[in-house]
Amino acid sequence: MAEPSAKDVKRWRRYLADERAEAAVYRDLASRRTGEEREILLALADAEGRHEEHWRRLLGDRVGKSQPGSRRTRLLGLLARRFGSVFVLALAQRAETRSPYASDSDATDAMTADEQIHAEVVRALAARGRNRLSGTFRAAVFGANDGLVSNLALVLGISGSGVSNHIVLVTGLAGLLAGALSMGAGEYVSVRSQRELLEASSPDRSAREAVQHLDVDANELALVYRARGMTPDEAEARASEVLRNLGPDDEMQSSVDAHEAVGTGLGAASASFCFFASGAVIPVLPYLFGLEGYVALVVASVLVGIALLGTGAVVGLLSGGPPVKRALRQLAIGYGAAGATYLLGMVFGGGAG
Repeated sequence: MAEPSAKDVKRWRRYLADERAEAAVYRDLASRRTGEEREILLALADAEGRHEEHWRRLLGDRVGKSQPGSRRTRLLGLLARRFGSVFVLALAQRAETRSPYASDSDATDAMTADEQIHAEVVRALAARGRNRLSGTFRAAVFGANDGLVSNLALVLGISGSGVSNHIVLVTGLAGLLAGALSMGAGEYVSVRSQRELLEASSPDRSAREAVQHLDVDANELALVYRARGMTPDEAEARASEVLRNLGPDDEMQSSVDAHEAVGTGLGAASASFCFFASGAVIPVLPYLFGLEGYVALVVASVLVGIALLGTGAVVGLLSGGPPVKRALRQLAIGYGAAGATYLLGMVFGGGAG
């Protein structure tokens, strides 16, 4: 084998440090989990350990002293030790998809394939975490964003019409209260309706208790499965299996899990009300503290912009997308709506004058 260049050695050492750091991230995440998820994360850590050994073999006696991983990997490690949440898994998913091994001839085909599969494994684990996030959390994130955008647009629109500072403040507070009540009521109706639909579609407990008394020869249980869309043969096979086992039906458990994922109506309504209000109060803060005119408008817009970047990044992480791109998109949408409303306020305010 030819003598590696200094550039090669530097790159291999960086890979070695990153593999070591990524393995530590997975072990830290595993320490906060139990059962199957813990085993999966430890297996990922072992796989990163195999990659680490590959770079050690290439480096030989050039390994040198231990180096820290990249800033991104170190940040992942810090978050994993502190939180161990779905957000860390979402970041790890993105990190795995950006592996440089596919374009590096010093990495084996197996290592490249490993990284691609790791991305899918982490994606699945992150999806589990997202599914466990209740409707309450979803209502909180989107409620805050709606409060930010709608009340900033309202405040800027009223300001553009040229009314007094007092009217802008009163209008902003009225928009906060009206919007929060509307969001809370809407979220309650939405979640309650969804739970009622799930309840209507879930197997009846009394019907399950009657299974053990069915006529095995007639096997009318098969009709239930045919009504759910199975073919006659599939329905007969499924019904025969249930009659043989006479154990808990997985479908009942899945319906329970679905109810938990939706959350409760009151919980979602309360979260939606509180987070809409917390977002909607931000555009009003400058006026509450006595600022006026363009100074108040600029301060309100800056404060809302910072908050929009935060909610956009959270939405990006939850969806598995790039958080920076989602944050900028959220900012553009919010400012676009507020700017359009301000211009309309100027037009109609000028006309009224």
